[in-house]
Amino acid sequence: MAARASRNFIREVLYRNVRFGALGGSRHSSSSAGTAPKIPHFSKKGRLFTGATISLVIAGGAYASTVDEATFCGWLFSATKLVNPFFALFDPEVAHRLAVSVAAHGWLPREKRPDPPILGLEVWGRKFSNPIGLAAGFDKNAEAVEGLLGLGFGFVEIGSVTPVPQEGNPKPRIFRLRQEGAIINRCGFNSEGIVVVAKRLGAQHGKRKLAETSSTISPSNDEAKHGGKAGPGILGVNLGKNKTSEDAAADYVQGVHTLSQYADYLVINVSSPNTPGLRKLQGRKQLKDLVKKVQAARDEMQWGEEGLPPLLVKIAPDLSKEDLEDIAAVALALRLDGLIISNTTISRPDPVSANPVAEESGGLSGNPLFNLSTNILKEMYLLTRGKIPLIGCGGISRKYELEQHLSNFTLLLPTGDLHLFPRLRLI
Repeated sequence: MAARASRNFIREVLYRNVRFGALGGSRHSSSSAGTAPKIPHFSKKGRLFTGATISLVIAGGAYASTVDEATFCGWLFSATKLVNPFFALFDPEVAHRLAVSVAAHGWLPREKRPDPPILGLEVWGRKFSNPIGLAAGFDKNAEAVEGLLGLGFGFVEIGSVTPVPQEGNPKPRIFRLRQEGAIINRCGFNSEGIVVVAKRLGAQHGKRKLAETSSTISPSNDEAKHGGKAGPGILGVNLGKNKTSEDAAADYVQGVHTLSQYADYLVINVSSPNTPGLRKLQGRKQLKDLVKKVQAARDEMQWGEEGLPPLLVKIAPDLSKEDLEDIAAVALALRLDGLIISNTTISRPDPVSANPVAEESGGLSGNPLFNLSTNILKEMYLLTRGKIPLIGCGGISRKYELEQHLSNFTLLLPTGDLHLFPRLRLI
C-alpha cells in the first residue's frame, strides 16, 4: 500500500514536470511556423531542488516498498504524537467530540501488527487478543467502535447508554488538570438513547456480516473464534439510568432487551457520581434486587450458539470496607459474571487537592486514581476469593502503571480511559 502510494505520487510529479516544467510544455508552443516554443526559465537552484525532491520521493518509495506492514504501521502511530498537542488547544469537551469524530470517520491509523500470543486470554468463553481495552465514557453512543478497535484494543466498551435521550448536566462539565494528568467530569450520562445506539450497532453488525459473507478468504478455526460481535475485538455495552427515572431496574432491563444482542458483555453502571442517587444502588439489598431483575431479563431472552452475554457491575472507588463486603457477597451469591473496579472518584487525593480546579464537582479520573483503584481491586479480589473475573479500571496512562498492574494483580484491568486484564497473580 505504501509502495503504491509512492509510485502514484512519483507519477504525478513527473507528469507535472513533463507538462509544465523544464522538459518543455506543449501549451507554450506557437501555431506560427518557425516560432520556437517558449520554454520557461528555471534557475540552477530550482533544477537542483526539483531533482532532489524527485530523488527523495523515489528513494522513499523504494524503501517503503521493502518495509513490512508492521514497521510501516509503527511509523504511523509514532507520527500521531505530532498531532496530539493540537487537541490540547481546544475546550476539553470539544476535543473529546473531535477525537470521537476522527475515529468514527476512520481517520486513525490501524494496528496491523499481530498481538504476541502470550497476551491472549479467554474469559466467559470469549477470546481476547490482548488484555487492554477502552473503558466506557469515551464512545458513549457507539459512533466509533470499528475505528477504536482498529487501534489495537482487545475490547471496547461503549456507553453509558440511557433508555431515553438526555443532554446530561449543563456545560462546562469537563475540566483538565494538566500537571496532575487528570480530568474532572460531571457529564451526567449524556446519551443519545438506546434506540439510536441500537440502530448504529445493528448497522455495524450487518455491515460486518455482509463483509464476512462476501469474503473469498475462508478463516481458520482459530481466526473464526477470535474476537466477538464487533469483529476483531470484544464489545462491551455499559447501561445507565435516566436522571429523572423513578424505576432504575426498569431502565436497565430496557437496556438489556434492546442492546444485549449486539454485546459480548453487559455492564450495570451504578457508580457514576454525576447522577443523583445512583450510587445508593450499590447497597446490599438494592444491588441484590437490581441484579436479580436484570439477570432475569437477560435469561428470558433467546440466545444462539454464542450463549447469553456475561453481566458485570461497575462499582465506585469511594466505598467503605463494609460496602465492599456487601458487594462481594451479592456477587458471589448471584454468581455475577464480573466486576469493574472502578469508576471515577469524588475524592481529591494529593497533589490534586492543591489545584484550584479540584473544587469543581464531579468524578476525578487519570493518574491520581491509580493507587485508589488498584487498592480496591486488591481488596475485592480477596473478598471474592478469586472466583469472579475483575476488570481493573482507572489511572492506567503510562507504561509504569501497566507494568504495575500486570505484575501485581489479577484478571482484567482500565476507567474512563483504559480497561485491562492482567493475569491472575496476587502479591
